Amino acid sequence: MEPEFEEWRLTLTGVKMLTRVTPITKTQVYLRQEELEALHAAAARSNRSVADLIREAIRRVWLRPEAQPPVAVCDGPVARTSVDHDHIYDEP
Repeated sequence: MEPEFEEWRLTLTGVKMLTRVTPITKTQVYLRQEELEALHAAAARSNRSVADLIREAIRRVWLRPEAQPPVAVCDGPVARTSVDHDHIYDEP
C-alpha cells in the first residue's frame, strides 16, 4: 500500500516542496479569426499555451528591459593596452 501524499512528502530528506503563487489578472483580447488560428498553431508547435505565448510577446515587445552595458571582464584600472600585450615575453 502506498503512503498518502502528506506522509510521502514528510519522508523525503532534504527536499522542500515550495509553492509560489503569482498574482495574475484575467483580461480579454479581441483577435481576428486568422490571428487566433495562427496563434493556436504556434502554441501547438511549441507545446505551450496560447496565454503563455501572449505573455511572452508582451514582455518582449512592450516591456523590454532597458539596455544594459556589456559586463566588464575585470574591475579596476587597466594594467596595459592591447598593443602591449606580448611585452611579458620580451624579457628572459
